[in-house]
Amino acid sequence: MMQHQLAVQARFRPETLERVLRVVRHRGFQVCAMNMASAAVPGNINIELTVASPRPVELLFSQLSKLADVACVEIQQPQLTSQQIRA
Repeated sequence: MMQHQLAVQARFRPETLERVLRVVRHRGFQVCAMNMASAAVPGNINIELTVASPRPVELLFSQLSKLADVACVEIQQPQLTSQQIRA
């Protein structure tokens, strides 16, 4: 299973994180790690996600980009899981 790191910049609202996580789950991705912090811009947050799935990460990217409170989504360098390294 391939792991991907995503950086999401969004407006800080109580439901934003829930919506991001719901899209991740609905698109067939598993959250491996997550970090959320206030952004330099007041009222915004940065969400860093490490997700895993055999599906293309572009499917998740396009759906996250469509969320109303999401300003920016960036796919960072992909990582191999330990199963892929051993194969």
